[in-house]
Amino acid sequence: MSTINAQDINDAVLYSEGEIQGSARFRGLSGAFGALGGDLSAININPAGSAVFTNSYASFTLANSNIKNKTSYFNGINTDSNSNINLQQAGGVFVFKNTNDDSPWKKFTLGIAYDNTKDYEDDWFAKGINTNSIDSYFLNNAQGLRLDEISALPGETTSEAYAGIGSAFGYVNQQAYLGYDSFILEPDTYDDDNTNYSSNIASGTFNQEYEYAATGYNGKVAFNFGAQYDDNLYLGINLNSHFLNYERSTFLYEQNNNAGSIVNQVGFENTITTNGNGFSFQLGSILKVTDEFRLGVSYNSPIWLTIEEETTQYLETVRDEAGSNVLQIVDPRIVNVFPSYKLQTPAKFTSSLAYVFGEKGLISFDYSTKNYGNTKFKPTSDSYFSALNNDIGNELTTASTYRIGGEYKLKQLSFRGGYRFEESPYEDGKTIGDLNGYSLGLGYNFGNLKLDLAFDQSKQTSDYQLYSTGLTDSATIDAVKSNVILTLGFQL
Repeated sequence: MSTINAQDINDAVLYSEGEIQGSARFRGLSGAFGALGGDLSAININPAGSAVFTNSYASFTLANSNIKNKTSYFNGINTDSNSNINLQQAGGVFVFKNTNDDSPWKKFTLGIAYDNTKDYEDDWFAKGINTNSIDSYFLNNAQGLRLDEISALPGETTSEAYAGIGSAFGYVNQQAYLGYDSFILEPDTYDDDNTNYSSNIASGTFNQEYEYAATGYNGKVAFNFGAQYDDNLYLGINLNSHFLNYERSTFLYEQNNNAGSIVNQVGFENTITTNGNGFSFQLGSILKVTDEFRLGVSYNSPIWLTIEEETTQYLETVRDEAGSNVLQIVDPRIVNVFPSYKLQTPAKFTSSLAYVFGEKGLISFDYSTKNYGNTKFKPTSDSYFSALNNDIGNELTTASTYRIGGEYKLKQLSFRGGYRFEESPYEDGKTIGDLNGYSLGLGYNFGNLKLDLAFDQSKQTSDYQLYSTGLTDSATIDAVKSNVILTLGFQL
């Protein structure tokens, strides 16, 4: 077991992104609920929304989610899709009306609501011909390191050497050890103090295949308190418990027929498992300016997360030795345990307005901002985290989100639609691009029972960098995410 550091900016964005996915009515309006309330998922946008309920209410939501990826990598284009069914939302709110008619406080509400805030279920495949090899990853990690700090001691097994190097010298040395033990790296001399290395893979072209598979989710449980003051003001607060579960596996296969190349095939696998928990709070209010026009404002505090990560690695090569192909397997079978660390995500501000056409329908608009440059790895006194936080401040920026939704009622039947636009959190606007999405929905009110159905779809392009150093080429992914959402709600 070894303790190492290897977090990067992509982790900061990965764990800081996420919006309430929520109930079918919420999704049918593309989440534009900040000035409306009266929906359990809306409570997670503006906690004052619980005070809009006139009666105690509960609901739960299931969704069938599908993601279709079109991946471009040099001359290769591939298409993959993945579907899963999950619980999106569940909870209830209890309404307590004030029996004192002389008090301006009309009612109080207590609620608990679970929402899925991010679904990590995803897989894709990239294939293409590159002029850069995976050898540059191992070379970049090895150059400048002593040979005796990246190689096994006499009599050591692969597992013992990998674990010992990680514990004594850290992650970078481990990567260099993998490259050396697999015969990808060749030291200038075999002296312990050697610090210069070359590659046994000759330059030329390389057929590369890269597989990506991820699973997991972010979840949030909100403990809500709301109140209605007089006839026009609603107030609320959420105390939120967050939990994170994420697992990602990648595998690179590279093959070459370059003249002078000793190593002709490489297979490199990396798996990471992440678990975390955290806390945040929200404050919100809704003002009914007139019977028709409403304004909402809310503040989401940063999420203070404590995260634990584990990784495993596997490397195999095929080399030419006296005209014969020799398979070399470096399989440490060691779990790298990263020191637990803290991550502070950026705060979010939301302003909302809505116009309600009596019993006929409504139109609603939300605007949110989140400065991803404020994301912090902690402790900030750690030199690695300090440098990483500086890079975050330079590469990430403030991202705005716009949501608009409408609903039209015809007796017990409701028709819904919406649109949302989310800006990229990156300064370059390419690492993760802007997101565009739309939604449609239907609802039927049976009286004490409500049934809602929605469909939404979003499109986003991103550049996925294969490795943090050396082989830093990117696969471009055009992702289309579609969801069918069903919610059952009932008065308590």
